[in-house]
Amino acid sequence: MNADDGATSSKPAWRWLGGLQPLRKSRSLLWALLVLLVGSSLVLLIWLAGRYESSAAQERLEAYTADLATQMRQGMSRNLRSLQALQPDRDPAWQAHAHELLQQRRELIRVEWRDTELRPDRVSDSPYRPPAFESFDRSLSAADVGLACRAAQRFNAPAYSNSYFVPQSNGMGLELMDVCLPLMATGQLIGFTVATYALNDMLSELLGAQLTRGHAVSFAEADGTRLAMYGSAGSGRRLFVAQQLVDLSGNTLVLRLESRQGTADLFPNLLTALVTAMTLALCVVLLMLVRDMRRRLKVEHDLAEALAFRKAMENSLNTGLRARDLEGRITYVNPAFCQMVGVRAEELLHHRASPAPYWPPELANVYQDRQTFRMANKALPRGGHESVFMRSDGTRFPVLIIEAPLINALGKHTGWMSAVLDLSEQKRAEEISRASQDRLQATARLAMVGEMASLLSHELNQPLAAISSYANGSLNVLRDTQAALLTGTPEQRRLSGDLEMALRRIAEQAGRAGKVIKSVHDFVRRREQKREAVQPMDLIDAIMPLVSLQARKLGVRVVITAEPSCPQVLCDPTMVEQVLLNLARNGMQAMQAVPEQASDRVLHLRVQRSGKNGVEFSVTDVGEGIAEEVASQLFTPFFTTKDEGMGLGLSLCRTVVEQHGSSLSFKAHPPRGTVFAFTLSAATPDSPPPSQAALTPRLPAFFKP
Repeated sequence: MNADDGATSSKPAWRWLGGLQPLRKSRSLLWALLVLLVGSSLVLLIWLAGRYESSAAQERLEAYTADLATQMRQGMSRNLRSLQALQPDRDPAWQAHAHELLQQRRELIRVEWRDTELRPDRVSDSPYRPPAFESFDRSLSAADVGLACRAAQRFNAPAYSNSYFVPQSNGMGLELMDVCLPLMATGQLIGFTVATYALNDMLSELLGAQLTRGHAVSFAEADGTRLAMYGSAGSGRRLFVAQQLVDLSGNTLVLRLESRQGTADLFPNLLTALVTAMTLALCVVLLMLVRDMRRRLKVEHDLAEALAFRKAMENSLNTGLRARDLEGRITYVNPAFCQMVGVRAEELLHHRASPAPYWPPELANVYQDRQTFRMANKALPRGGHESVFMRSDGTRFPVLIIEAPLINALGKHTGWMSAVLDLSEQKRAEEISRASQDRLQATARLAMVGEMASLLSHELNQPLAAISSYANGSLNVLRDTQAALLTGTPEQRRLSGDLEMALRRIAEQAGRAGKVIKSVHDFVRRREQKREAVQPMDLIDAIMPLVSLQARKLGVRVVITAEPSCPQVLCDPTMVEQVLLNLARNGMQAMQAVPEQASDRVLHLRVQRSGKNGVEFSVTDVGEGIAEEVASQLFTPFFTTKDEGMGLGLSLCRTVVEQHGSSLSFKAHPPRGTVFAFTLSAATPDSPPPSQAALTPRLPAFFKP
C-alpha cells in the first residue's frame, strides 16, 4: 500500500473523531431540551392548577345558580298559593286582603279581579310605588293577559304571560310579567285573578340581597338580552357566567348569574407550591449533572482522540491485523486484513464456524490442527510462519503470520494478536527475478547460437565451394569422355548416366546448402531479405528429395495435394522451404511411436487457396498429437521433447512465417494426429512491395532483452 492508500484507509477513523463535535452538540441539545421540558412541565402544572381553580369556580357558580333558580320557583309557587286564597265572590274584604298581600309580596305590584270576559272588576296596586299603569294604558297589554288567561282556562291551572316593558313617568321603565289564575265554582268559570310581577323586584325580593352578594343576577332572553338585573358582579379580572332556566307555565325565564373574580395566584394551592419546589431542586441537580457530564465529555474526547490516532495507524498499515479470543473467535480485524482476504469485517467478527472463510479447503484440516495446538499452549512465544490464505474469489496467496499472546490491562491472557503479511508481491518479485535470469540465459544462448551460425556459415562456405567445384569439374571431364563412353558397352553407358546424375545432384545440394547458409547468415545479422514470386508447387518440389529420402528411411508415405488454381506467392523461397522441410521432418518423427501395423503412416502435404489473395500450406501427420502441457510451450525457444533436439526449429519457423505477415498455427487432426498450417500472400502485379517491418526478423517475446 502506498502513502495515498494509507491516507485513504485512515479517513474513517478521523471522520469518527470529527463526529465527536456533532455528538457533543447533540448532547448539549439534549440537555437544553431536558431543561426546557422541566420548565414547560412547571409552567404547565401552574397553568393546569389555574385551570382547575377556574373550572372549580365555574362549577360552584353553576351550582349556586341552580340553587337560586330553585329558590325562585319556590317563591313564585308560594305567591300562587296566596293568590288562590283570594276569592272575590266569597270574601267581601277582597280589597283589603289584596292590599295586605301586596304589602307582603313586594315583587307583586298589582292584583286584579277580572270577569269571564277579562274585564277588570277590582284592582289593587302596590303601596310601595306609584301605580305602574298610571301613565301607560293597560289595554295595550290586554293581548298578553288574554293569551295567559285563555291558556289558564284551557289547562285549569295558572299561566304566565310573556314579559313586556312599561315606561314610567320618571323617564324609566319596568319589565313586567302577568300571571293569570282561573277561579272555578261548582265546575263553572267565574273569573280570573291577574297578578303583575316586576322582574327587578322578583330578583331582589325572591332571591334576597344576601344570596346575591358579590354576584349580578338578571333575567335574560334566549338571545342574551337582559330584561332585568340586580346586584354587582364584583371587580375581578375574570368574568364567570352561569345560566339556569326557570320554567313557568306559558313562559320560560333565563336566570343569568355573573361573578367577577381575581385571577388565580402563582401557586393556587400547597400541592402546586411543593411540586414547584421539587422542580427547582431537580433543576439544581440537573445543573450539577451537566457539570459532571462536561467533565466526562472531556475525558471521552481525550480517549476518542487516542483511539482515533490508534485507528488511523492501524488503517494506514499494509499489514493485516487479527485478534482472536481463547476460543478461537475473531474479535478484531483491520481494513487491511479484510481487503487482503476479500471478506467484510461483519462476516469475520465472532466467527465460530470452522474452517475460517479464508482457509483453503484442501488445507483446512492442517490449519485446524495448528489452531488447536496453539489454543492449548497459552504460553506460546512469539513467532512467525508462512501459510496460504484464500480470497473470496477462490484465489490463493502466500502470507507470513506473526502471532503473539494478547494480554489485557490486568495481565490476563485473553487471546492472540496476529500480524499477517501478504507475500504475493514478494513471491511475484522473486518469480520475475527468476524469469529474468532465465531470459538472460536464453538470450546468451541465442547470442551463442548466432555466433555459431555466423562461424559455421563462414567455415562451411569454403568446403561447399570446393564440393561444387569438384562436382562441376567432374561433370566437365565426364562430358569430355562422354563420346568415348557412348561407344562402350551398355553397362559403361548406364554407369556414365548414373555418375552424371549423382554429380548433378551433388552440385545442386551444394548450391542449396550455400543458399541456406547465406539465408541463415542474413537472418542472424538482420539483413534485408529479398522476396520473389514463386509457384507454390516449386516450394514443395524443392524439398521433396530430402523428404522422400527420410520418408523411405522412416517408413512413411508422403501424399501431396495441390489445387491447380493456386496463384504465385511472394516469399523468400529458401526460408519457406526450410519451414516446410522442418514441419515435414517433425511430422514424420511424430509418427514413429504409432505401430506400423495399427495405422498407415501418412504425411499429407496440402496446398490450397485461402480467401481471395492467399495460399495456405498445411502439413498433417497421424501421430499421437500434442499434449496440453506441451502445447503451451511448443513455440518457446530451447523447449524440446526430443533427446537430441535443441528446441529452436518451431521457434524459427514461426519467426519466418511471421516475417511474411502470417502466423503458424496448429490443431488436432481427429481421430489422431496434428495439422500445422500457415498462409502466404499471393503475388499480384499491383501488390505493394513488402514493408521493412515484414522483412526484419522478429525474435519471440521471451528472448527480447
